[in-house]
Amino acid sequence: MADLAPQPSKRKCEQDAEELPFSGFRVEKMLRESARNKILFLHGTVNEASGDGGGEDAIVILEKTPFQVEQVAQLLMGCPELQLQFSNDIYSTYYLFPPWQLSDVKATVVYPATEKHLQNIQWVFSILHKKAEANRIIFENPDPSDGFLNDLYLIAICHCQGIRSLPDLTPEHLLLLRNILREDCLHVYLHYLSSYYPLHVHFTALDFNAPGLGVEQAHLLADMMENLECDPEHYQQGTLTFALRADDYLLRLLQEAQKS
Repeated sequence: MADLAPQPSKRKCEQDAEELPFSGFRVEKMLRESARNKILFLHGTVNEASGDGGGEDAIVILEKTPFQVEQVAQLLMGCPELQLQFSNDIYSTYYLFPPWQLSDVKATVVYPATEKHLQNIQWVFSILHKKAEANRIIFENPDPSDGFLNDLYLIAICHCQGIRSLPDLTPEHLLLLRNILREDCLHVYLHYLSSYYPLHVHFTALDFNAPGLGVEQAHLLADMMENLECDPEHYQQGTLTFALRADDYLLRLLQEAQKS
């Protein structure tokens, strides 16, 4: 069994605590985990009056927040709480337990969670119709065919809902793609397979190693536009390679189709 990381000593928390919208959390399943991206998706049961199996479903996403450059000096100054893990000549590795002001974890809560939420957390159509998060939209081109919307997470969501994902693109959509592609200091790309519809475009800073930037998932918008200009049926006739998790329902369907 792997050694557990050492635990920090108990500290007095000076911050006023907020309350979660439920009581208790019994983990039912880890939906997804990424050590590289420091994120964990959990399905749990909450509001259990007793241990009889009752309660409601909830999803909690825990993500360690990035370091802020201006806080690094504050993190290392003074006498930070350390535990030595490894030392060899000039090299040493420590567990460092920062004060609570510098150790925040972003927690996203879906409660109550339905079966559909457990399969895929979808909110995009509420954003498109401005029924949710309308105050977090940073830009919108309302044209129903060539327009798009940028939401809080810098995803451009296309108004033309007949375009579901990458294979639906043809040269007639080049104006739409050019409208989206405005900056040269960003990764601008689509995912295939998409996690939700309709067609949407992701924006991330060049120096940010965002999840989903791997070659088996991300397709650069500039490359896609060139492909469509060279071959109008590139995405209808070409082969698109993508990766699936071992527990993905689509993988099971593909495996069953190969057997038949």
